[in-house]
Parts: sequence; structure tokens; C-alpha cells
Amino acid sequence: MIVEDEKPILDLMQHVIRQHPEFSIQGAFTNPLEALERLEGLQPDVAFLDVEMPKMNGLELARKINELSGHTKIIFTTAYKHYALEAFQVEAFDYILKPVTKAAIERIATRLVRQHHKAGTLDLLEHQVDVSCFGGLEVRGASGELVHWPTRKTEELFAIFLCHPDTEINKWQLADWLWPEMDEERVSHNLHNTLYRLKKLLREQEMGMEIQKMNDGYLLSSGQVRYDVLEYRRYAQLLAAGKTDRVQEERLIRLYKGTLLDRKDYLWKVSLEEAFRKQYLSMLRARIENAWSSRALEQARQWIEQGLGWFPLDEELNTRLLEVHIGSGRPEMARHHFERFAEASRREWGMEPPLEMRSLIELL
Repeated sequence: MIVEDEKPILDLMQHVIRQHPEFSIQGAFTNPLEALERLEGLQPDVAFLDVEMPKMNGLELARKINELSGHTKIIFTTAYKHYALEAFQVEAFDYILKPVTKAAIERIATRLVRQHHKAGTLDLLEHQVDVSCFGGLEVRGASGELVHWPTRKTEELFAIFLCHPDTEINKWQLADWLWPEMDEERVSHNLHNTLYRLKKLLREQEMGMEIQKMNDGYLLSSGQVRYDVLEYRRYAQLLAAGKTDRVQEERLIRLYKGTLLDRKDYLWKVSLEEAFRKQYLSMLRARIENAWSSRALEQARQWIEQGLGWFPLDEELNTRLLEVHIGSGRPEMARHHFERFAEASRREWGMEPPLEMRSLIELL
């Protein structure tokens, strides 16, 4: 979580921190009171706090965070060295002198990772075994190193299992997805060999996952490993049962890192890709509407901009952002955003912006 009252500095910090693989930004705020209100839902591991802020300075905010979230490590950002002593009086993990640089973030990340390794808890293994499917397939074994696949079909087979967790998949369905043009005898041989390679790899990488033989197919038991697609599928089951959880939805929104298995042209993933996109946008829009109805316009803007990071030409999100800028008394920002969207729309689609968006700008 980042709290910085100057918007240009906040934007720069987000850019620098987002580039480091050890960090995922859960929330960014210009208002420390809003940050404190969202703390329970976000539960950040690390909080980057500006020291000098109106309404509540960083030292006061740190004390509140320590009371409410004991595991959150405080890192102050300041232009003045004399705050260092005060920072450590509120048990700060570290402090960074502005401007925040990549080197400073690397130093902080190294300290955090080193301390985490020293802890030697069970959570360490769960953190090191890391699987993600949104934005591209990335798999890290117990060593924390990226998994290298013996064959492309081994990688694709694992991707199929990851997208259908804890679900039996018929062997002929697997064969049809992987080798649609191949004769039955060769398919059976290839599937057997590829399954053998995958099982061997999972053992060697100490993944804590297992491929189980079922009646006429196979099933991936995910064990204690939790990953994006699995979380989305489990939450979809809760929704089907009429159960919702705002905090869980916010966490799932932040798990989304782009298109399912991006840059992989697997035909079997097309319908799944669209289903997860709709699930993500549905949860995101619910958060936006909730913030809009309660007039928390800055919060609404953050949710919208997160969605636009993955779907920059989504008309509904872009229209909503114009409404937020206008409602916040920022007509110039609304005009600037409209011009950028209009240019991108003409370039990508050869179309003018929709009438609803043009009408909003004409009223300014």
C-alpha cells in the first residue's frame, strides 16, 4: 500500500514499485484517512508512507497501522533525513529519501525477502511455490525459480489442468485438445509420455500438486497451492450459491493480471478466457458503483484505472472515468482523457467515441 498526498509523486512511486517482481500494489492513496479506512480489507504486507501529509502525518498513520495490522511493515518516504530517528521510534522497517528510485526499491525488497527467508515458517514454502495464469503462465517451484518445461505439450497439459482444478478430465478430451489431428494410437502414446513428464516435473519441483488417475481420465489435486484461476473458480461457486464477500472480491480483482494464458494460442482456452474476463469486470464494476454511490470518487477512480490497465478501450470504464473527473471538479482532466481515448479509438477501430462520451464533454 502506498500513501502519498502529492499525486505526481504517487504516480511515480506506483510506476517504480510496480516494475519490481516482488511487489504487487494493493492500494494507492493521496488521503491517509481513506488509506486507514481501507487497511482491513487490503491487509498489505508493506506500507510506503509519506511523512509530511495534511489531515494525518505519516508518523501518526504508522502508529494506527501498527495497532490495526501488526504484520504490516512500515517504510517511510521523505525528503528529509532528520525524520529517520522518529521513523524508527514507531518501529518502521526502513525509510527512503525522495525521489524514490529503482535502487531504493531493490534494497527494500532484498531486506524483506532476506527476513522472510530467515523466518523459516510453513508460509515460506507456500510463497515460493507460485503459479499464475492471468497475463501469461508463470510457474515457480519450491526453490522459487521459474519452471522450465521439457516440451511445449507438457506445459500445455499443465495449463489445461490448472484451468480445470480439482476436476476430472476424460483422457480423450485431453487428447483432442492437445493433438486434434493425430490418430488414436499415437495420441494415446503421446498422452502417456506427456503425463509421465508432467508428474516427474511436479515431484522434482516439490510443487505440492498431484496428477491423479481417475476412472477414465485424470484430475489435478492442487493441494495447499492457491493460484488465480483456482481462486476465481471457487468464488464463482460461492456466487452461484448466492454468497458474496466484498473483501474477497477486492482481493480477486487485484489477482487479475490480464488475459488468461496470454500469448498462448490454445483453442480450448477461448471460452474460459472470456468467462474470467466477465467475472473480473463484474466484480470491478460492483466496486466502482459502490464507491460512486457513496461519493468516494477517488476510490472509484482507482478501481476504474485498474480496469483500464487491462482493458484500455472499454467504453463503459472510460465513460465512468469521465464522470468521476467531472464529479470531482476536474473538467480539464476529463477533456484530456477524452482526447486520448478518441485518438486510440480512431487508431484501433477507426471509430469515433460513442455519443454518451461526446455528450459529457460537450456539456463542460
